[in-house]
Amino acid sequence: MVLRVAVVGAGVSGLAATKCCLDEGLEPTCFERSEDVGGLWHYTEQAEEGRASIYRTVFTNSCKEMMCYSDFPFPDDHPNYMHNTRLQHYICKYAEHFNLLRHIRFKTLVTKVKKRPDFAETGQWEVVTQRDGKEETAVFDAVMVCSGHHVYPNLPLDDFPGIQKFKGCYFHSREYKEPEKFRGKKVLVVGLGNSGCDIAAELSTVASQVYLSSRSGSWVMSRVWDNGYPWDMLVITRFHTWLGNILPTALSDWLYVRGMNRFFKHENFGLMPLDRTSRKEPVFNDDLPSRIACGVVVIKPNVKEFRETSVLFQDGTVQEDVDAVVFATGYSYLYPFMEDDSIIKSRDNQVTLYKGILPPQLEKPTMAVIGLVQSLGPIIPTADLQCRWAVKVFQGQCLLPPVSEMMDDIDEKMGKKLKWYRSSTTLQTDYITYMDELASAIGVKPNMLKLLLTDPRLALELFFGPCTPYQFRLTGPGKWSGARKAILTQWDRTLRATQTRITPAAPTPFPFLAVLGMLFLPLLLLLAALYC
Repeated sequence: MVLRVAVVGAGVSGLAATKCCLDEGLEPTCFERSEDVGGLWHYTEQAEEGRASIYRTVFTNSCKEMMCYSDFPFPDDHPNYMHNTRLQHYICKYAEHFNLLRHIRFKTLVTKVKKRPDFAETGQWEVVTQRDGKEETAVFDAVMVCSGHHVYPNLPLDDFPGIQKFKGCYFHSREYKEPEKFRGKKVLVVGLGNSGCDIAAELSTVASQVYLSSRSGSWVMSRVWDNGYPWDMLVITRFHTWLGNILPTALSDWLYVRGMNRFFKHENFGLMPLDRTSRKEPVFNDDLPSRIACGVVVIKPNVKEFRETSVLFQDGTVQEDVDAVVFATGYSYLYPFMEDDSIIKSRDNQVTLYKGILPPQLEKPTMAVIGLVQSLGPIIPTADLQCRWAVKVFQGQCLLPPVSEMMDDIDEKMGKKLKWYRSSTTLQTDYITYMDELASAIGVKPNMLKLLLTDPRLALELFFGPCTPYQFRLTGPGKWSGARKAILTQWDRTLRATQTRITPAAPTPFPFLAVLGMLFLPLLLLLAALYC
């Protein structure tokens, strides 16, 4: 019987893990190497070894209604997209509200996690920690790894010939904090991900010129979508997921590309992905297109060679007098505290986890890796539901299939990833499909057919509206009494954040959605029956 659980890290995943353990009567001990909760969102003036690092101006890419903990909405007065300091404040309030701080050991580094000699019978782990130079060893019935995957920078200098003779400065984006030191300089940013685009756009306000190099291009989306609503409240819906699953691939791909080009034509800005139909996670940046249009950011292809003061690109062009290079080349996921790294990276040094959480080869299912997934959806509710699933597994209330079936499931999902994301080893997954899979396993997925018959207003909002985290607190273990109200008032809170000046009411439009709902009621009944 699992009683004592070690939680590694007190970021958004670690706090969710600690709370889920407490909700189920377990005894969690959370180890955090810094002096505060928040993990990635705990801003520091300098990048610290072994800890995630963000720059001063980081804002969220998911809106508040989509990214909150499923039973702890953001305050009404919070903006839809938040600066890192405001999100950090929310995370601290979450920890205080659920009395989690007393279960966290701050300034404590986990140095080793290893199986006990009798692991095959007990499933227990030995956890070695270090605090103030003193080492301590304790035995736990289960371990939840919540250390994140934005800690160890990927800096592939071998892929950039001549970098050693480059006379300017170069560094990984995790070292970047603010733009002032680059005033008047020419800066090259390598990497067209979220960090690279953010940094390039910000640097362009002070640098004499910014160049943004990309190997394969990327879709760029705005946080603000149709009629000024948050993008994710309009895009991440059960209806969109269902539509994407039933449409022919050619039509689905065409609609996807058309949707990505809805605000500007990417090929006109040099941003078009080489594989335009890949569902690889897009970049979210409201400023980049205008910075390119103004000429202060110039998109370039991949770097072929660095010289002393210049850069040669793959298309043969040369940029002279480059002063600095920022490598926004992502991160590697490492677990230096694991005595046996193959437990997590069990095949070809790639992460191989059942449901993206559980090492399938363990004799006893007493380890969970939380937050090691990426999707178009937000990480906080994803980690929250992962923790709820993992705790049920620990308790034996969510039974696992044989190892061979778990490996087959992993292989099947890797095949789907290859189709949608062009890589079988990517951490990406479809948000709603993944969340529903976990929710179904522990009995918290909303029953659409039942709701359509008993609460049609809620059912319509669940299917056509945003898939907000509250949906997974409507029923089953961990049910929250405020979930229904939170869902039915989510648009009010979204508008309250931006309607800060009273204006004359717009003419009432024709109730198109209401009429559409009435016309499609028979179809909805059929869909609900198939969906459940």
